[in-house]
Amino acid sequence: MSDEIRLTGTMEPVTRPGIQHHRCEHSGCGRNAGWGFAKPRQPSHWFCFEHRAEGERYL
Repeated sequence: MSDEIRLTGTMEPVTRPGIQHHRCEHSGCGRNAGWGFAKPRQPSHWFCFEHRAEGERYL
């Protein structure tokens, strides 16, 4: 099941309300990030699959 809805005649997907998209924080990457790292009550840091090991420093 996809989180995106495609409308006829449009190129960009429409995202359902409440869905958050995160971008990888690795310098120059910018891919969709699915791995979030944070200590309790601290801001989250997000990384893609390739750079997820960098998130360990935030735990």
